[in-house]
Amino acid sequence: MRVFRRRRDRALTNYKRRIALIKGGVDRLVVRKTTRSVIVQVVRYEPDGDKIICSTDARELKKYGWETRCNIPTAYLSGLLTSKKLKEKELKMVFDIGIYKPMKNSVVFAAVKGCVDGGLKVASSIEFNEGRLSGKHISDFMEKASKEKEKYKNQFSKYPSGSLEEKFKEVKERITKE
Repeated sequence: MRVFRRRRDRALTNYKRRIALIKGGVDRLVVRKTTRSVIVQVVRYEPDGDKIICSTDARELKKYGWETRCNIPTAYLSGLLTSKKLKEKELKMVFDIGIYKPMKNSVVFAAVKGCVDGGLKVASSIEFNEGRLSGKHISDFMEKASKEKEKYKNQFSKYPSGSLEEKFKEVKERITKE
């Protein structure tokens, strides 16, 4: 009972929206972001509790050569990996945004775009800037920041050397070949 009260009091779950999604009778594509990762899940409602059909954490991308971060390319690759892991491709699902505010070209929408590009049937009309999916905006910012050595070192020291876009294409190809 404590968990329910905590979620109700702090508005961590929008129960009105959740009930509307559950009444639809379709599975939900749930995307949650943390400070260092992105979690993509396909969830089915059951009376005794939600059942997670498939789940992907962005940390799983390490085996494909991608360092974990909470950014747009990582979210897209996580969505793509989820669509590859899911056995039942014909499932119809709806996107559950949770308590996030819908913002164009955001991390949660990048994950949905990855799922759709991977072949999942998600009821949504998401248009995404392809340059942002591959990390071009991050590469551009890295280039500008490289003029200030200290700022660059603090912010981008753990990013791969070379082009982020090339690394993205390489990892995307590994995921789709598998």
